[in-house]
Amino acid sequence: MSALQVQDLKRHFGGVRALDGVSFELAAGECVALIGPNGAGKSTCFACLAGQQQPQSGQVTWAGHALLDLPPAARLQRGVARTFQVAQTFEALTVLQNLQLVRCAGQLSWWDRLDQRGPQAAQALLESMDLQALRHALVADLPYGAKKRLELAMALAGWPDMQDAPRLLLLDEPAAGLAPEERSVMMALVRQVADSGATVLYTEHNMDAVFGVADRVLVLMQGRLVADGSPEAVAQDPQVRELYLGREFDIQTYKA
Repeated sequence: MSALQVQDLKRHFGGVRALDGVSFELAAGECVALIGPNGAGKSTCFACLAGQQQPQSGQVTWAGHALLDLPPAARLQRGVARTFQVAQTFEALTVLQNLQLVRCAGQLSWWDRLDQRGPQAAQALLESMDLQALRHALVADLPYGAKKRLELAMALAGWPDMQDAPRLLLLDEPAAGLAPEERSVMMALVRQVADSGATVLYTEHNMDAVFGVADRVLVLMQGRLVADGSPEAVAQDPQVRELYLGREFDIQTYKA
């Protein structure tokens, strides 16, 4: 049974059809990459799924619930979290405080001390992202790779605490701006999230972060889905090779 269903999603900007009838489904626990050239509509698709933009038409259903009429905060309560191409963090706070702030969002009063809110859960997330040694560092002072891992931890921190609640993670270029070794670390963490039972959909331009990680690959071009299949099948798709990957593309270069 599909956990995420996207049906005939359309989003136009004047004469530009950023999404022109996009449909796909994701199973629970599946890790899927959405790839394509610049301007293909990937970020628009993510913004529609997460609630930053509204499509002109189409349907999005997550765990049996329609999402398109819900604002981003309500989608998060349904278990839909996202990250951005450029890491979105609170630069003036410490790493630990960033997670504590997300954990108590909407529940913090002016007399509360942030450092006393949910420290155990925040510490556990820090350990899972290998950020424990940086917990008291100001985020403004972090290297970019650590900021990207923190943003991932913040997305996880926003999920509902209910056991067995459905969880969808939308990652807009999680490895963007990272050196090869940092990309490997980040994508191992993404794979770890999927292996824990969450459904993961991510966009990416670094092919090592796609073909060595994803269970399935979707290819978007000019607002339309042109391929959907296993990494091996997509790597051999004639249209994808001709228009995006290149005729000489060799998937074995990117397989672990």
